[in-house]
Amino acid sequence: MSSAEFIPLSGYQEYSSDEMSRRAGEFLDEMRRRRSVRQFSDRPVPGDVIRACLMTAGSAPSGANLQPWHFVVVSDPEVKHQIRVAAEAEEHVFYAKRAPKAWLDALAPLGTDEHKPYLETAPYLIAIFSQSYGIRSDGRKVKHYYSKESVGIATGFLITALHHAGLVCLTHTPSPMGFLNQILTRPANETPFSLLVVGFPSENAAVPRISKKPLKAIATFLG
Repeated sequence: MSSAEFIPLSGYQEYSSDEMSRRAGEFLDEMRRRRSVRQFSDRPVPGDVIRACLMTAGSAPSGANLQPWHFVVVSDPEVKHQIRVAAEAEEHVFYAKRAPKAWLDALAPLGTDEHKPYLETAPYLIAIFSQSYGIRSDGRKVKHYYSKESVGIATGFLITALHHAGLVCLTHTPSPMGFLNQILTRPANETPFSLLVVGFPSENAAVPRISKKPLKAIATFLG
């Protein structure tokens, strides 16, 4: 086993206590503005914005730094149409047969159903895949560790970057999502993790009135 090469930490930036508090509070305010949107404009989005956000996602930590993710960016209208047709077929079965009543009751306040027109309206769909193993240039397989956890972190980075850039998105997870492998011709070592719908909100976009849990409900402090 080869030994790792270490280099000095050069990118870290330390701030005063007051500056840390200010930055943390400002970032909290910005992220509280983030909402999942289901009404999208068809306005084009600059491709360089999407690429920069994907590079942000690619900077996420991962198990053994194996970076077990792949992002497929879809803007082609025909491919988006194929994805919508396949997703709506799965969603129809979900809402009509597969989902238990408790799950449907939980979704009811959000106003969701099997119809997903935004899959064609939004300028971009980003299909996120989790790789169970990688393939070296010589054809050897490399097992990926904590791939789902790593891809989940990268997805969070991507959602945050898109919001920070001034875009909105929706995490769409029809189940099962195997149709994405077929439509997007992805290999067997990749499993669909999520489908992000990305763009600008439509002029009449509306979101449900919801609240987030308070800090005391989501965190415990010891010591």
